[in-house]
Amino acid sequence: MTDHLPVLLVVVPLVAAPIAALLNHPRLSWAVAVAATLWTLYAGLELLSQTMASGVIHYELGGWAAPYGIEYVVDPLNAWVVVIVTLIGALIAPYARVSVEREITEDRIPLFYAAFILCLTGLLGIAVTGDVFNVFVFLEISSLSAYALIALGSDRRALTASFQYLIMGSVGATFIVIGIGLMYVMTGTLNMADLADRLPEVASSRTIPVAFTFLTVGITLKLALFPLHLWLPNAYTYAPSAVTAFIASTATKVAVYLLLRFFFTIFGATFSFDVMQLDRILMPLALIAIVAMSLVAIYQENVKRLLAYSSVAQIGYMVLGISFASVLGLTAGILHLFNHALMKGALFMSMGCVMYRVGSVRLERMNGLGRAMPWTMAAFVVGGLSLIGVPLTVGFVSKWYLVQAALEQGMWPVAGVVLLGSLLALMYVWKVVEVAYFREADPELGISEAPLSLLAPTWLLVLGNLYFGINASDSVGVATRAAEMLLGVLS
Repeated sequence: MTDHLPVLLVVVPLVAAPIAALLNHPRLSWAVAVAATLWTLYAGLELLSQTMASGVIHYELGGWAAPYGIEYVVDPLNAWVVVIVTLIGALIAPYARVSVEREITEDRIPLFYAAFILCLTGLLGIAVTGDVFNVFVFLEISSLSAYALIALGSDRRALTASFQYLIMGSVGATFIVIGIGLMYVMTGTLNMADLADRLPEVASSRTIPVAFTFLTVGITLKLALFPLHLWLPNAYTYAPSAVTAFIASTATKVAVYLLLRFFFTIFGATFSFDVMQLDRILMPLALIAIVAMSLVAIYQENVKRLLAYSSVAQIGYMVLGISFASVLGLTAGILHLFNHALMKGALFMSMGCVMYRVGSVRLERMNGLGRAMPWTMAAFVVGGLSLIGVPLTVGFVSKWYLVQAALEQGMWPVAGVVLLGSLLALMYVWKVVEVAYFREADPELGISEAPLSLLAPTWLLVLGNLYFGINASDSVGVATRAAEMLLGVLS
């Protein structure tokens, strides 16, 4: 069975999704979701272990050899992304049972789990496929299910948020498919490895730079890079708590993976950064995102919206690392994919605990929660410290590598912006800490701690923030291996 893990990684959740819908029972559908996510986590960890030990895995579907047949390819980079997605999925699924029962009407819960598993399927498919048209297909699967998940939010504004995401997501997907179509016209292939071989022969034509531009706009819209982030704050704010935690920790990470895959594996680092000078676009936008979105976060009164703007700033850190186009910079960007999933997953899940007990995540409703919900708010504090970049947390490891990458290229002002981002993060995290720990709660409200079924998955991510912050050798090793592969193969 291990020989077929690349395809089973996608097929198992793809089959589980309609089963969850057909069972039409909240608890049975939930059990299917938990089983499917645990399976994908096992498969993801096994694939990462195999790629680190034996190198790249190629899986030809239907026995048709690439480039004529569809091929799944697993290397250290996408195995790393698969582990991120499956880990978060395996924690969100058990977390969702209690959270979803409070926030979604009972008749829609089986459909929620079906859409959740489909979204997971699409994200995993994007990661493992070696065919660019399949990237578009899986992108649509994950996006359409994400629109449905967001629309299930109890606040009526969730529908508007979902529609806004639908419009902007469709624009991004259109740009991506146009870029893919232009490449196909010029090369006659959709296989990633074959494209990488054939594109240099036609790179001097006008069509390839146009395709590159379409893909750049489409992918940066999907990953919510400033200023194409307008869909993200409302989507994160009004979606159900479990959905926000899942999408914030996975969807944008997979979009960053697409950026890496297209511009390093397919187009090549030389074409992307020397000919098209992609770094001159990505670096300024990343720096603006880090500062501007952190400033906007400081003024938010809804904590989910605060964390949403923080996510746009954190995406800036990832893109900044990529824009250096160096092993150290790519290591920082790839490392932050994992680290940000841990920290933002813990933060949004802690807000889900608050939502469960308080019914709101607005600051004025969180007075004294540090005493009423000590475990929940302690989880938020650890996640916040990681967001700031305090030593012994994963956030510090990411920012340490980013600063090193900036100093390696003599970019002292860029290193200064990374440190400024930490100071701004301190300001907006402190807003929540001050309300929760230094204001008195209304004793008549009778707020108690969140259930263990919500706290346990949250604290697993919190402990992950601390473990990989203290012992970062494994995560740094995988990120460095992926960075060297991206640059070494194409140098």
